[in-house]
Amino acid sequence: MNVKLSPKVQKYLLRLDAESKERLKKAFIKLSHKPPQGDITSLSGRDGYRLRVGKYRALFDIIDSSIIVYDIDVRGQIYKKGR
Repeated sequence: MNVKLSPKVQKYLLRLDAESKERLKKAFIKLSHKPPQGDITSLSGRDGYRLRVGKYRALFDIIDSSIIVYDIDVRGQIYKKGR
């Protein structure tokens, strides 16, 4: 599967330290496998999925054969954004 990062996610990744970037990069590579691998669950109350990578949560959708990562943040903040 093809993993695409939204501009918002790309901007967020630029602000992170090198270790966190590397962990997230490895998680996104695992996400591209068929079936996607990692700590993934479907979101309750809305469409989509979340990927847990340590203290970070990445929200994504699966559209056709692509995975679109549309938001990323720390656990305490990601679910407050009201998407």
